[in-house]
Amino acid sequence: MHLSEIINHLGENRHEYFNAVSPPIIQSSNFVFSNLDDMRTKFADELHQHVYSRGNNPTVEILRKKLAALEGAEDALVFSSGSAAIAMAVLANVKSGDHIVCVKSPYSWTSALLTRFLPRFDVSHTFVDGKDLTEIQNAIRSNTRILFLESPNTLFFELQDLKACAQVAIANNLISIIDNSHCSPIFQRPIEHGIDIVVHSGTKYLNGHSDVVAGVLCARQEMIASIFRSEFMTLGAILSSHDANLMIRGLRTLPLRMKRSHESAGKIANFLINHEKVEKMYYPFHPSFPQYELATRQMSGSGGLITVQFKTESMEKMENFIHSLKYFLIAVSWGGHESLIMPTIGFYNIKGNANNPPTPWNTVRFYIGLEEPEWLISDLENAMHQL
Repeated sequence: MHLSEIINHLGENRHEYFNAVSPPIIQSSNFVFSNLDDMRTKFADELHQHVYSRGNNPTVEILRKKLAALEGAEDALVFSSGSAAIAMAVLANVKSGDHIVCVKSPYSWTSALLTRFLPRFDVSHTFVDGKDLTEIQNAIRSNTRILFLESPNTLFFELQDLKACAQVAIANNLISIIDNSHCSPIFQRPIEHGIDIVVHSGTKYLNGHSDVVAGVLCARQEMIASIFRSEFMTLGAILSSHDANLMIRGLRTLPLRMKRSHESAGKIANFLINHEKVEKMYYPFHPSFPQYELATRQMSGSGGLITVQFKTESMEKMENFIHSLKYFLIAVSWGGHESLIMPTIGFYNIKGNANNPPTPWNTVRFYIGLEEPEWLISDLENAMHQL
């Protein structure tokens, strides 16, 4: 199906709602049955029928169809956060005594799920260097059930060879899961490489306007139905119809926004790599990136994230640089219209936190939004005088 059809028309049965161009927000929590046979029919397939909005809401259903098609999946579920989507994907595929292989340095709440939550239920894990296929293979045990990938991750952008990892998972009867938030389905479609489950923080590019927190899970119909009947309906981390409507709106411009962020980030990466105050720059689509060949082979773009380590011996100068930036907002997350920075130094010396992070304090993750890149470069140039 053509990308333009997916984002503009798929799932939108306009004749059912007065031929409105934009689908309505079906705010109802409950749906009536015309008779007892209708009730029985709908309860038999609550995933695709309308019974109660904790299960399937018409506005949410339109969004699910679009997201599944974008990823090349059979179906999708949406959640109230990306961490909920990750947790559901994992919980649905482990039991007590099982083991998970996960790439090291995943999203912080993925790490929390594996290190703090699941051990309470006797589910163990091994973190591996995802760049090393042999290390992944050697970590697999007889009780391993999941291979969890995050390619690229969202700080230093380590990649995994998705096709090779999928083959390892198949050979060892594992469920492969990937967090594809960094690329979105515009720049990477892991199911085409053989991955079983794709999850997203829908808060990021998929929504794209910094006004919704959401999660996405895409997979085969059988897997979606199983998760829906158990984890989804039991734990209830659902997305509201209002937020689904905002995400549908966001998807209309997803290809344009991804293209803009990617092109602008490339220009800014070229500026940063040659600057005398830059010690090291990480950007998957720059030739200096160690996995550049793999990035360009399995991704069609890299989006707006760039990580930089600056040359300075002074934390005070580093803070002055951060405070001198006028057009980059200090914030976590990314994927919206606005350019952001997440400075590691902000996680140092937090009151009540005895441990500073392992990442050097001179590290800054930039998110390049939709502003003119030349405007952002001028801001960087002015601020770097502080270093």
